[in-house]
Amino acid sequence: MRIDDQRESDNIEDRRGMGPARIGGRGGLGIGTIVLALAVSYFTGMNPLTVLNLLTGVQSVTESITPSAPSQPGAVGAPKDQLGRFASVVLADTETTWRELLGSRYEDPRMVLFSGAVQSACGTTSSAVGPFYCPGDRRVYLDLAFFNQMEYQLGAAGDFAQAYVIAHEVGHHVQNVLGVAEKVHRLQQRASEAEGNALSVRMELQADCYAGVWGYHARRGRNLIEPGDFEEGLRAAAAIGDDRLQKKSRGHVQPESWTHGSSEQRMTWLKRGLESGDPAVCNTFGNTRL
Repeated sequence: MRIDDQRESDNIEDRRGMGPARIGGRGGLGIGTIVLALAVSYFTGMNPLTVLNLLTGVQSVTESITPSAPSQPGAVGAPKDQLGRFASVVLADTETTWRELLGSRYEDPRMVLFSGAVQSACGTTSSAVGPFYCPGDRRVYLDLAFFNQMEYQLGAAGDFAQAYVIAHEVGHHVQNVLGVAEKVHRLQQRASEAEGNALSVRMELQADCYAGVWGYHARRGRNLIEPGDFEEGLRAAAAIGDDRLQKKSRGHVQPESWTHGSSEQRMTWLKRGLESGDPAVCNTFGNTRL
């Protein structure tokens, strides 16, 4: 990606190095499973307990999350280090894209960079959950240290693969702005587990598609994209498909337990956004009444 001389976002709050929050532990799991769950959680935005459920086949994993106030704010503005600046440029370009597409409806999210653990309106969370979007405070939370694990543990190398992660989380913010997230949450509250998982898959695929919409405009409008970048994104989407992760961990797949979609589905919806640049093509809900 071409990030030199590109606008950097001021909607960055840097809490790195401010000290980890206190996180509860969980025993009885192999270290290999935990490491894989941490890496997958960081790249996909899934709750790590959900990932552990997916990887181990546990039928019921519960977690008590108590909303809390954010920790002490960090420095606001574009960071000076290379990775921080990269994240700032990507965030800035998503701002440009969604302001153009949604007009006055769109309010920029803030991105919080952290290390170890962080407090948000969604609770106190370790970096295992990152990157994630918290609708309660309209912030994207990101631990940049896990970009290496994306490459070496998930085979998701490249700067556009990293940008896709950020754009996917911003896609969840778009869903929040448009009211989709709230409607889906209401449906999930009265749905069965399988139905709730299916709705989660549709949410994640739509966020993938929205990430692709951003990629289209980043290439056509501002020339950020270099040859091979989109292929990096598609490989990353394939690497985190629920079917591929289940096959790797268990040797078989259980579609009814999917929460993010198969490799093919994730690639398909990302590609739709990349090829069209039109959020209207991102209706993953079909005839589902929201």
